[in-house]
Amino acid sequence: MPKKNLVDKTVIDSVAVVHSLARGEGKWVLLVTILGSGMAFIDSTAMNVVLPVLQLELNATIPQMQWIVEAYAIFMSSLMLLGGALGDKFGRKRMFAVGVVIFSLASIWCGVAPGTGHLIVARAFQGVGGALLVPGSLAIVNVSFSEKERGRAIGTWSAFTAITTALGPILGGWLAQNLSWRLVFFINVPLSIVVLAALFFRIPETKKDNGEGKLDLPGSLFATLSLGCIVYALIESGNSGFGHPKVIVPFVAGGLSLVAFLYHEYRTPSPMMPLSLFRSMTFSGANIVSALFWAAWVGGIFFVPFNLIQIQGYTAAGVGIAFIPLVLALFLFSRWAGGLVGNYGARPPIIAGTFLAGVGCLLFTRPDIGGSYWTTFFPAIVTLGVGMAVTISPLTTAVMSSVNMEHSGIASAINNTVGRIAGLLSIAILGVFALSTFNNNLDRELAVMNLQPDTVQAIDSQRIKLAAIDIPEDLPAGTKIELRRVISESFLGTFRTMMEISAALLFAGSIVSWLTIGRLKPG
Repeated sequence: MPKKNLVDKTVIDSVAVVHSLARGEGKWVLLVTILGSGMAFIDSTAMNVVLPVLQLELNATIPQMQWIVEAYAIFMSSLMLLGGALGDKFGRKRMFAVGVVIFSLASIWCGVAPGTGHLIVARAFQGVGGALLVPGSLAIVNVSFSEKERGRAIGTWSAFTAITTALGPILGGWLAQNLSWRLVFFINVPLSIVVLAALFFRIPETKKDNGEGKLDLPGSLFATLSLGCIVYALIESGNSGFGHPKVIVPFVAGGLSLVAFLYHEYRTPSPMMPLSLFRSMTFSGANIVSALFWAAWVGGIFFVPFNLIQIQGYTAAGVGIAFIPLVLALFLFSRWAGGLVGNYGARPPIIAGTFLAGVGCLLFTRPDIGGSYWTTFFPAIVTLGVGMAVTISPLTTAVMSSVNMEHSGIASAINNTVGRIAGLLSIAILGVFALSTFNNNLDRELAVMNLQPDTVQAIDSQRIKLAAIDIPEDLPAGTKIELRRVISESFLGTFRTMMEISAALLFAGSIVSWLTIGRLKPG
């Protein structure tokens, strides 16, 4: 088929979809895409609150808990580009549905997992499903609305997906505290049934270039190998050190796979990540900001539940309640922020939002042990929530409006992939820094205590648990209290360092936004 006819076919399909939505089906598009992508986002953030409960119930170590998060993130991040390309080729509606089915089946497996090994593998399959449904959801929104309505529609999608993301800790905390952490996964089943029913009866199909073109399977393989090897090396370095062959070999393999991926994408005629899209300064800048933003959010928020539960004495449900102001901030400001793009462009709200979110992270460094929630964590959570709300919708709109309509699926996939990769690398890298910082803090505190060698050995053997270290029962009451204080103070210092790093990433995002976004017209 001549290229002109392919472009015409894409335009005709898009116009037909927009006309069908004018008959009142736009609300169904938003419902389906928000609920579908919301399943993936809820699970990713709910795990942050569930992890401390998992650590006790399954007797998991910090690396095992990292893998419960990272197994999901690795497959979702590395396959999301392929998922976007599959949607463009075979139909966005069809591949979105396949992703929902895989995700819900894997969720059932997570819910019945007898141990950490099963849970890690099941989470990997969840990532495969998420790699299909997340880019598909935004691509469906992007092609389903006219240019006039697209900014507000994307803003609505971003607002409600951000809200579902923030609902994760609340829902996860309540279920873990009152029923079981396993129900966090089972709730995806009824949601998937609703999504699939509405999808097949209400949403029209769209695809790029009538489904022609090749899939970039080698690129997917290189991306998966690169991410898997690098993340494995980072997590293992906490146990073995950076000089161990178990760390050096996967680092080298991951680096070579990354180089092979970029070279392959440059040379292949059908890349899953067209490097030409990055010629747009807005597209490149927005993706850099996305990487910095999600690295700060995912990496920093990973440690908050451990602080609240293991140091401050909150229950799992209490942690969920503590995040309610963040959800309210997202609900109140996200759609409004999406509307700002039409009047002021994407750059001003993104600059302001990332800066405000950075201030929120810094506010997390102020609380000590104890104190009222309203004067300790409430200001930080509210400020972070408002910053997120002001950032997410304009950032998403900037990405999607910087490319041609026919690249909607792959642009969505690239942006989501960038965010996910940044998040998973952030957890792995900050995990290494956290363990090193905690060990240094603990060494300094233990040096001034007069402890028996066997007590020191018992503490040293559990350092990988961080604040969850079990204190030997045969110690005098005063010594146990002092040891608990030392461990808590060591972790609190570590937590503050992690939040300072997160704040620095967000401030860097504000600077990048000012320098790049909105400087060039969409490509």
